Amino acid sequence: MPTPPQGHLVTTVHSTQTVTIEIDGEIVARSERPVVLYETGLPIRYYLPPDDVELTRFEPTDTHTTCPFKGEASYWTYQGNGGTGPRTDVAWAYTDPIDSVPDIAGHLCFYDTVARITVEGEPPAPPA
Repeated sequence: MPTPPQGHLVTTVHSTQTVTIEIDGEIVARSERPVVLYETGLPIRYYLPPDDVELTRFEPTDTHTTCPFKGEASYWTYQGNGGTGPRTDVAWAYTDPIDSVPDIAGHLCFYDTVARITVEGEPPAPPA
């Protein structure tokens, strides 16, 4: 994997915030133990343990991307709620992330352009 550019930081912090994920009116995840990821130039991301996600509503896809700061991501499609159809690649996870971000291994993160992400509580400060 290529060496990340200087000055780009990715850090994680365990949190006790309550994070709720809703897609098409259906709550598909709720966690009180997210891993908060801070990355230079990007918004805060919340990675949720798979036990806190309604995985029966999702199917893995063949989509994979590589991030030089986190590793290879795999994606999931939301299967729809009643009359709504599937939504492709709405969540991703790093099954085996690079050594600098081991806390996100297997945790799912959702696109805020598709999912309504509600966070209760203040995020923990990023590591100094």
